[in-house]
Amino acid sequence: MESLTKSIRGTQDVLPDQSYLWQAVQKIMAENARVFGYKEIITPVFEHTELFERGVGDTTDVVQKEMYTFNDKGGRSITLRPEGTAGAIRSVLEHNLHKGALPLKTYYFSSCYRYEKPQAGRLREFHQFGAEMIGTSSPVSDAEVIALARSVIDMLGIKNITLFINSIGCPTCRANFQKELLAYFGGHKGEFCGTCLDRMERNPMRIFDCKSPVCGEIAAKAPVMLDHLCEECKNHFGEVQTYLQSAGIEFSIDPRIVRGLDYYTKTVFEFVSNDIGSQGTVCGGGRYDGLIEELSGEAVPALGFGMGIERTLLVMKNQGVEMPQPPPMDIYIASMTPAAARKAFELVHLLREDGFYAECDHMNRGLKAQMKYADKAGASFTMILGEDELSGGQGFLKSMKDGQKHQVPLDDRLVNALYQLRATAFDLPEFK
Repeated sequence: MESLTKSIRGTQDVLPDQSYLWQAVQKIMAENARVFGYKEIITPVFEHTELFERGVGDTTDVVQKEMYTFNDKGGRSITLRPEGTAGAIRSVLEHNLHKGALPLKTYYFSSCYRYEKPQAGRLREFHQFGAEMIGTSSPVSDAEVIALARSVIDMLGIKNITLFINSIGCPTCRANFQKELLAYFGGHKGEFCGTCLDRMERNPMRIFDCKSPVCGEIAAKAPVMLDHLCEECKNHFGEVQTYLQSAGIEFSIDPRIVRGLDYYTKTVFEFVSNDIGSQGTVCGGGRYDGLIEELSGEAVPALGFGMGIERTLLVMKNQGVEMPQPPPMDIYIASMTPAAARKAFELVHLLREDGFYAECDHMNRGLKAQMKYADKAGASFTMILGEDELSGGQGFLKSMKDGQKHQVPLDDRLVNALYQLRATAFDLPEFK
């Protein structure tokens, strides 16, 4: 039996010294989404299982092998979301958001769950930043969604990451292509792994996803969708490339990209890094014009992407990207007597109301131990309160940077004094 004080395999804790980095990264993601016109949507962590079976596709590894599915106490089949798009689209349909002004642009931060073999960059509980654009079939929309992902990556300071794009066509041209693909794969039927034999019957394009070297070698010589696009899909893909070029976004065409979910059509893309091993896809997405029709019967085009937050952070770490650091403690107010402790708490409360990160003693420490804690916590200023300070109504703010002391009143004027000291890098006369 596993220890109750150990996290479940495939999950991880985000500790206090890491959470600020997560917040900083998510803030950059949200701000980029905002300037592109996207608004946040928040959906439940679990949905009806059928939503993912129909939306993600029952031929995918996600649905066949990886979902966390269970019956609730009402006997309903419930699944923890394995990805973010299906839930976001369900919400759009339920609340008729697609009947408002279009295109509808949404983004989200979601935890996702897949029963996979844990390794670097792959967890059973992972987190995504996702963006969806609903109601447009224009190739400029494909380029914009890619541009949003590119903007986030650039703002995070990530380098050496390659954008790969492909088109997997529409149902019409894909049907003709799959006939040729089946004919080719049929000649290698005895060489495939069991999973790919099943894929060949259900959706032969899934074979391109197989990690088996043998299956991969066969797939590498297979026909490609790009050679079988209908005129409309070919023109769409060409215009996407033109828009990307006009925005100065570099890309490479990879005809083997199919993405791991069945709902994709036409444009698919991946941002791939070589700095995190085999799980190098940091962001992936594309167009899914048939998903809303599959779920509701209404033909509404849409597209989007998902960006793994854990993988993004792993790339940043491995590339030595300068990580945002939490702001230091502004002031620690030490106390020498019970009366001073009460005054310290009063002043700390006053400072916090004005947005300062202020602390006082919670451990009944002696003065020396309090100052040691203040230094270890990285306080910018300290103040010691004793009987003399209380009786005189004055205290001394000490800069931990250069040791300078500045006399300040022990009332609401302390707030203004601290503002000025912080703003002028401690180069001020004493406050009277």
